[in-house]
Amino acid sequence: MNKRITILAVLLCSVLTAVAQIRWNQRYQQYIDQYKDMAVEQMLRWKVPASITLAQGLLESAAGQSYLATEGNAHFGIKCHGWKGRTLYRTDERPDECFRAYNSVYESFEDHSRFLAEGQRYRSLFKLKLTDYKGWAHGLKAAGYASAPTYAQSLIDIIQLYKLYELDKATSYDHFMIDHARLDAGPDGQPLHPIGIYNKNYYLYARQGDTFRSLAKEVGISYRKLAKYNERDKDDRLEPGEVIWLKKKQKKAPKEYKDRHHFVKNGESMYSIAQKYGIRLKNLYKMNHLSPDYTIHVGDELRVR
Repeated sequence: MNKRITILAVLLCSVLTAVAQIRWNQRYQQYIDQYKDMAVEQMLRWKVPASITLAQGLLESAAGQSYLATEGNAHFGIKCHGWKGRTLYRTDERPDECFRAYNSVYESFEDHSRFLAEGQRYRSLFKLKLTDYKGWAHGLKAAGYASAPTYAQSLIDIIQLYKLYELDKATSYDHFMIDHARLDAGPDGQPLHPIGIYNKNYYLYARQGDTFRSLAKEVGISYRKLAKYNERDKDDRLEPGEVIWLKKKQKKAPKEYKDRHHFVKNGESMYSIAQKYGIRLKNLYKMNHLSPDYTIHVGDELRVR
């Protein structure tokens, strides 16, 4: 009897673990938002499903947080066989194995597509439909892309949870995101600022030493316009971590905030709240029937849509 209970407990634990592994999390969603256009662009050129590219990138790079990703822009864990570019060494199946490294994340996505499209072992995959993500997932595992026994199912679980299969039907992508991604580095030689999309707008987070002028050179937008979009003076000092919008902000927050309000927290201002949701400051005052000289207080309830 005890043995039976033990077996049931182990099975239950396995089920719970599997569920936990595919639970939605914000870091994965941010990765998808940042790189989905790149995955679609690659799909349209190389015929690798965007869903597969993103799911592999998420798994192989821990959503962009792995050592290979942070140190070498390598999001797919491809080893050095026949590689003449940058390299990194990392213990994988054996100590100090050689992995390909890149000057930009875009190069990593490009090399991943080429690696599959030109690799003899993956040739049969390109006979599958772009929408057959399950066939691609199992085919990658069978061809030896990864040794983990659950690799194919992990890809499928990610694709289904985040509905990445919808991207496999895409016929276009955001050219601004791709043009930015193709750059190796910013004008000062520093890594590019990751660009996100929210409330029908692009944004990035300022770093130490950033100015509207330096950001303008990187993103190809006039520094005067950039300051105006953020309702600031062009010579304002930027604080590390503050959000900078790259187009004119919206009048309201996204639709999901129709029946939700913002409760003011310590240290927030009307401006910081407007920046948080990507909405114009004057509209935030107007929605809440407040005058521009009103001082908000912790706990105040504000409409953002």
